[in-house]
Amino acid sequence: MRYPVPDLPRGTWRESVTEVERSRFIAWLCHAPDAGAFDALLAEARRAHPNASHHCSAYIAGPPGEQNAIGFSDDGEPGGTAGRPMFQVLEGTGLGQVGCVVTRYFGGTKLGTGGLVRAYAQAVAKALDGLPQREVIERRTLRLKVGFAGEAEARAWLESRGAPIEAVDYVSDGVLLSVGWPSDTEADFNSLEARLRGNLSLVETD
Repeated sequence: MRYPVPDLPRGTWRESVTEVERSRFIAWLCHAPDAGAFDALLAEARRAHPNASHHCSAYIAGPPGEQNAIGFSDDGEPGGTAGRPMFQVLEGTGLGQVGCVVTRYFGGTKLGTGGLVRAYAQAVAKALDGLPQREVIERRTLRLKVGFAGEAEARAWLESRGAPIEAVDYVSDGVLLSVGWPSDTEADFNSLEARLRGNLSLVETD
């Protein structure tokens, strides 16, 4: 599976501000490859704005469509007016590994449930606008065995197919290459095997 994620270093975030009826909504957006990365963002938002009215949040700590490593919170706003609409905006982008916190300072005018839904969704959408992205490729490890003479040829062939070598072990009768093979691509090594004149074997897979 291949999908886009925020291209933001761990421990950093993208920030934007939206004002609605004198209420200020500060959106914080981060790359969240795991729930811990999102928790760190939420903690930082609370530390930076201890007097804010709410710190609402949503995250997807996995690929698009993830069902387990997800979450959202209204943090005291009326039920369903903040966390869920924030999550729905994130989900609608097709992004994975993304987390968002919207810090609200109440401006004195009640927005009503519909107004809150729109405001929180708008805050997230604004933070997402122009977000730098990169592609994540899910991989499975394949272990190939080649002869010593075929190592260089095998390395070049794998590199040309975007399959990085994760580990190399030299044994008495050849070389064991642990390869990060794209999980959405068929593991077809026929052409490499032909180049190596059959001196190739698939040892094991994860």
